[in-house]
Amino acid sequence: MHLAGHYLDHLRVRNYSQQTIYGVGKMLRYFRNYCGQGGITHTGHVTRAVVLNYQSHLCQYRKSNGTALTIGTQQHWLIAVSSFFSWLVKQELVLYNPASDLEMPRSEFRLPKSIFSASNVEKIMRVPDASKPEGIRDRAVLETFYSTGIRRQELCNLCLCDVDYERGLLRIEQGKGKKDRYVPIGQRAIQWIKKYLHEARKLLRPGPNEQTLFLNMIGVRMKANRLGTRVHQIIRAAKIGKSGSCHIFRHTFATLLLEKGCDVRYVQEMLGHSNMETTAVYTHVAIKTLKKMHSRFHPARLADATGQTDK
Repeated sequence: MHLAGHYLDHLRVRNYSQQTIYGVGKMLRYFRNYCGQGGITHTGHVTRAVVLNYQSHLCQYRKSNGTALTIGTQQHWLIAVSSFFSWLVKQELVLYNPASDLEMPRSEFRLPKSIFSASNVEKIMRVPDASKPEGIRDRAVLETFYSTGIRRQELCNLCLCDVDYERGLLRIEQGKGKKDRYVPIGQRAIQWIKKYLHEARKLLRPGPNEQTLFLNMIGVRMKANRLGTRVHQIIRAAKIGKSGSCHIFRHTFATLLLEKGCDVRYVQEMLGHSNMETTAVYTHVAIKTLKKMHSRFHPARLADATGQTDK
């Protein structure tokens, strides 16, 4: 199983992102530990039966909170193993790929669990204390999420030069899939970013060469997990009856745009989705038009209090 390190080097040569390489390494370490528990320490000793048992293990696995792994997670972890052995075969380090033609768990179609309304968002925006540097920063962060729909790691990676104040654009450098893109950003978000830069950022004591836009309390780049925890706390403090973290702003951004009539192709471009099917999930959440048609045509909606239908 020591060959996993060479496989990760291969991914680096192919210019995969550091985040992807870290994730694949984590999945392969888990598979190695699983095999080790069964006394298997060499890649050549991994059989199809071992892989099938591992697939069953992933299906039955329960996290510390008692929940099962999602179908998507199971698929990713199995694909990591299959890709690793496929590379080993090409390198003539093993005779065959025991995970080839593996029947993956059937995909599920799941909608976002919750979406904020515009009024929900305004309540959340009022939570950060704008009299404190971290409060101004938090408000600027929330406004950026809401205005652009960017991913959590994309926000953490923003630099000072990535905001085009004149054109109202945000430059996302090497987002998911190592792709650059520009995203429109509204004037309200821009004003809060300016307020953060003028009144708060210097109080977080950044180093003289620090170019990261949003800083933590010791003046360096915010960590994605810490940012997620902070946003979750703010949402909970708003007491709107919904929970979530950074990604729910992405869901909200897409859904509200579609409900206002924005073409799904433009939403796809702003979200940075390479596949339209990924964006299309939000068309199922943005149901205002369907509700209007339901109200207009459903017989029960047309009946008066006595049960008589208008002619």
